[in-house]
Amino acid sequence: MKFSILKTAQSGHHFAVTVAGQHRTIAAVPTLTEAMQLRLSELKAIADTASGQVSGELVAPISPEIELWGAGVTYLRSRDARKEESGVPDVYQRVYEADRPELFFKSTFVRARGTGAAIGIRYDSEASVPEPEVAIYINKYREIIGYAICNDVTARTIEGENPLYLSQAKIYIGSTSLGPDITPSWLAPVADQMAIKAKILRGAEITWQAETSLGKLNRTLEDLVNYVFRCQDFPYGVILSTGTGIVPPMDIALQAGDIVEIDVTGVGVLSNFVEVIPEGRA
Repeated sequence: MKFSILKTAQSGHHFAVTVAGQHRTIAAVPTLTEAMQLRLSELKAIADTASGQVSGELVAPISPEIELWGAGVTYLRSRDARKEESGVPDVYQRVYEADRPELFFKSTFVRARGTGAAIGIRYDSEASVPEPEVAIYINKYREIIGYAICNDVTARTIEGENPLYLSQAKIYIGSTSLGPDITPSWLAPVADQMAIKAKILRGAEITWQAETSLGKLNRTLEDLVNYVFRCQDFPYGVILSTGTGIVPPMDIALQAGDIVEIDVTGVGVLSNFVEVIPEGRA
């Protein structure tokens, strides 16, 4: 069973329960927004009542009312990569060791891209890289109801110039892909078994590939949930991408036409092609 978000003739973000490729609806849960307002036990029970069949295009699993946030420097490899590319490396060492995690706003419904869609690299960044991550879906009761894959595309050159440029490096057209769907938390593997594999394809060649697992996260998911809700109001819940444990080396950068593929055991495969985002875009 998966939770899918479909673009249909009636809705741009229709919530569906998917089993063996068949999408079914729940009358009381037309969108992810309603699903994220249910307690985990309620969602689990109502998922089994899905009946009406629906068809449509699979899109990013997010709705207009829900925000996507990100966590940074949550893996040892991420700490090392940030230190290598930055002119002020000590800030990354300090946040890796601190009690308080790095958290930042990442994307909304209009900026998120689903599987098969284009992700973007900024025209004014010499190097941009994919950041393969596991995203957790947290309902308004602070319960994790599901998992998806997030590609937190980052303009490495811009963040490396100055950590204060983080929002420009992280938040722009095509900087986020999410999907392919949502794996309910009660059906997902445990963290140690959730292997994260990523690769960049350039034509028929694999330019880069690496892997890690959610089990290597430096923080607990409960800790990240606690901090993201501090002094915040998420009446429709929130999606939190938990940080990357695999970052390409400094001599690897995305190019237009590349394909980035991220495979997470028990969650699915997220695949996107790369395009350049120009200075102005209507």
